[in-house]
Amino acid sequence: MAQRPSPLHNLATGRTVSDQYQVLTPRTPHSRAGRAEEAAGELEPDNGDSEYRTYQQQQAEPLLRSSASDSFPPSGYRARGDDTDARVGKDSAVKGSFLARTPLYAGSAIAASIFVLFLLSVYRPHTIEWFIGDSDLYAPQGSSTPDHSEEGAVLDATKYISYENYTKFPLLPTEYAAECDKVTHGFMSGKYWKSSTLDVPHHDDDTNYHLPEGEWTRVCSKTITYMLDGHVGLLADLALMSQVAGIAREQNRTFLVDDRYWNRGKWTDHFQHVRARQPGPEPGCRAPPPEELVACPRSARHWVVNSRTAKYHLGHPFMEEYEDPYAHSLNRLKPIFARAVTSFKETIRPNADTAALIHSQRQEVTTYTPPSIRSTLSSTSDNKMQGYIAVHIRRGDRHAHNWKYINEYVPLPEYIDATLDTARRLNLTSPFPVYVASDSREAYEDFRTSLAIDTPVFSLWNSENKALPELAPAKEYVQKEFNKLSEDDRIKQTTGMIVDFAMASGMWSWEGDVVPAATICTLSSNVCKVAAVGLGWDRAFGQVDQDTGEMDEDRKGWVEIDLKGTVEPYWKAFELFN
Repeated sequence: MAQRPSPLHNLATGRTVSDQYQVLTPRTPHSRAGRAEEAAGELEPDNGDSEYRTYQQQQAEPLLRSSASDSFPPSGYRARGDDTDARVGKDSAVKGSFLARTPLYAGSAIAASIFVLFLLSVYRPHTIEWFIGDSDLYAPQGSSTPDHSEEGAVLDATKYISYENYTKFPLLPTEYAAECDKVTHGFMSGKYWKSSTLDVPHHDDDTNYHLPEGEWTRVCSKTITYMLDGHVGLLADLALMSQVAGIAREQNRTFLVDDRYWNRGKWTDHFQHVRARQPGPEPGCRAPPPEELVACPRSARHWVVNSRTAKYHLGHPFMEEYEDPYAHSLNRLKPIFARAVTSFKETIRPNADTAALIHSQRQEVTTYTPPSIRSTLSSTSDNKMQGYIAVHIRRGDRHAHNWKYINEYVPLPEYIDATLDTARRLNLTSPFPVYVASDSREAYEDFRTSLAIDTPVFSLWNSENKALPELAPAKEYVQKEFNKLSEDDRIKQTTGMIVDFAMASGMWSWEGDVVPAATICTLSSNVCKVAAVGLGWDRAFGQVDQDTGEMDEDRKGWVEIDLKGTVEPYWKAFELFN
């Protein structure tokens, strides 16, 4: 009898491999054949995993396993007693399958949401505006005569703002800020000049309303009012006002100033009446009743702005609307700069008494300006000679922005060095005059005595005009303490600030006056920001590079010594407040 050949062994595993590749499956209780003999009701179908196991994998396991094996019971069909394990495996598979499809479900939900928003934007745009905080839908709705936009489209009936909880008009500046916050939730959405139907009721919509006896002048059809309240410094208010006045010109609205809450006297105590300077499209029209002024939205018929609500109107959307989008750096701000220049030339003008004080101080500096300097310096476009260095030193509650001087002031030697360097750069030969505008007499005296050259230094304190030293500040300016002064002192110091600003910037100069060749200042002060407007674009920044928007370091007359051009943009038109 021939001997059976020895079985072949898998070289990798050492296990026997049949030459017929047939599986030898004994009829054990856990085999397919063995289980087939059991009652049908006692069997659970296999999940199919064993059908996909390769031949080598099956043969890599022993046919009969010990119950002590880690893999016991074997995969595949299970006998009685394995029900729980089978269900756990099946549940895990279902859970794994769901988690695996989670990104698909999330993507489908996002796509559906975008599609719904698209349909709403086409057919129900007001729904989206309501969802993101649009002001039109935050007030009680009423009905009135439908308004017509410039394109001729009929707008929805007016949605009325309710002032029923107020008894005094116009509202306080803080109350206007609160009303803005209600309808905007801190921001103004959409286009800057988007159409809106949110407004208050107007008396001329009421046929039963009659003007008080003797007042028959027609109310201005559309207005913008700047409200003064003393919440911020004088130049901070004027910088904001210059932009609002410019908007009124561009939007063909009548520009008004409300000073009933101002802590510096009346507007006309210091400046000319704005209606005389900027009469608007309807000269002689009557200011609207105070209960018709609306702070938000800006499209209201009679829009009112103050330093507390300016953040809703002169922030990022304003910059996007009025900056030059095709320019770079400083050049982007040129339209906003030009608007301020026009407002200070045409609308914000000192009254006769204030102008006389400014002219007196200018004449004093002109007298001490050497003829050699006046003859060698080029004149400005309006026949004014650049003859002195202006220095503005701010103390009080305005500290440096530079991290090196955080919570401190820019050191006085920085002002001295900048003055001397600027004089050399602009070829000002000694003795050139220096005018110091400051809220600190101590800072002025320290500067005067520390200047290393023999040159006249002027200020309100040492003016030959006896009326001017009385206008000089008695102590460093702190905004929160200004109201503690008497009304008379507040009016005087306001006038003195106007004279100082005019001397520091060259603003409101007359033909033949000597104006600053340069102004040394710190960006933390609003006097510094607006001083650049007084100098003019070319005198302030030199020949600005058309491609990069960089200032001309050799010819610039606006010398900011706090941040020193390390921030973008180098100059800012105004400051926004809470």
